[in-house]
Amino acid sequence: MRILMFGWEFPPHISGGLGTACYELTRTLSRHGNTITFVVPRANQPARQSPVHVVAAAGVPLPYPSSVEEFFQSLNLKTADSILRPYLTEEDYPLALRAASGDGTKNEQPSVMASPNHYGKNLMAEVARYSEIGEELALKEEFDIIHAHDWMTFLAAIRAKRATGKPMVAHIHAAEYDRSGDSINTGIFEIEKMGMEAADHVIAVSHYTRNLILSQYGIRPEKVSVVHNAVSRHQATRVYHIPHDRKKKTVLFLGRITSQKGPDYFIEAAARVLEKTPDVMFVMAGSGDMLPRMIERVGTLRLGTHFHFTGFLQGHDVERMYAMSDLYVMPSVSEPFGLSPLEAMIYDVPVILSKQAGVTEIMPHALTVDFWNVDDIANKILAVLKYPALSRELLRNGRKALRSIRWEVAAERIQLIYNKLAV
Repeated sequence: MRILMFGWEFPPHISGGLGTACYELTRTLSRHGNTITFVVPRANQPARQSPVHVVAAAGVPLPYPSSVEEFFQSLNLKTADSILRPYLTEEDYPLALRAASGDGTKNEQPSVMASPNHYGKNLMAEVARYSEIGEELALKEEFDIIHAHDWMTFLAAIRAKRATGKPMVAHIHAAEYDRSGDSINTGIFEIEKMGMEAADHVIAVSHYTRNLILSQYGIRPEKVSVVHNAVSRHQATRVYHIPHDRKKKTVLFLGRITSQKGPDYFIEAAARVLEKTPDVMFVMAGSGDMLPRMIERVGTLRLGTHFHFTGFLQGHDVERMYAMSDLYVMPSVSEPFGLSPLEAMIYDVPVILSKQAGVTEIMPHALTVDFWNVDDIANKILAVLKYPALSRELLRNGRKALRSIRWEVAAERIQLIYNKLAV
């Protein structure tokens, strides 16, 4: 089967879990005999030698070095000439526009084909322009199914569907209610609703997300299926021999530093832990709009000698950070799924999860907390660090859960959806 996919990001240009999920899903779906054309907004990177030929819609080849050559033989990655990027907001868009036009800092280089009037004047205009590119690409490609990941791609998928008559799947990794809580961007909400209504089928990454789709967007229940994300063992082929019996334990927060992820609750819990034991180092890895406030809060609480901000990490640095940690905490306010705790468990790191995270659906024995209950978070951090038997039990349950959480299962469920729509 031939699949036309629209996404925000794809390796090696990754900002979060969506890029990883898209890579793993396409890689596994290709094993089922599918040929996949994946369309993303182009990343401004120079062309260089690569074992994979990547065709850019803007005429600029992009690199993708990888040893998984069989997968790339069935993947046609196309990059549309657009400055859309993951988690781009209306407030950030003018900065991205100036950078793309070569009107940013003196170190920025003008983008290929960029001009003051080339891109949309605001975020929504650029999403609409990207949808036009999507339609043009759809008219040139041969495919059986359209598969769109999250809101920025939905208008492109809708136009591709209208132009070709092919069935469409809308894949919801995170909804606007997850990102913004009660202060939603109504424009994004309307695009999400439009995309789900236009789709022939909707995939949610958890039952938590499915319930949100039904209650807030009014989509018919029979139209929405749950396909949980997974994690692959090949992501942990490198083994870091870092001892976990150090006197000073390390507690990790890794993710976007935004209100959705609950970094402020992590810091408040850290303060309570340090009141009882000083032999703990807290690490906040990531970037986001709340980072300056979090640094200021750590300073106000006088936790500087017990706190480390790494900034955005990727690749080997992420793996090493997991391997150096004794405990991973995810205090998300709203988390449709959450791949990072599964990744942490690959490195034998016990986890504490927010009850508001979809990943708890496939980890019934995980240690969970309400994100707002900082005393409970602190007490459970102390318990895991103090009692090795509890840590070992969490790891044992985690390894058991990992054995049944595979991308192959997710791909098989998606394949069934494709087969029904392509009849």
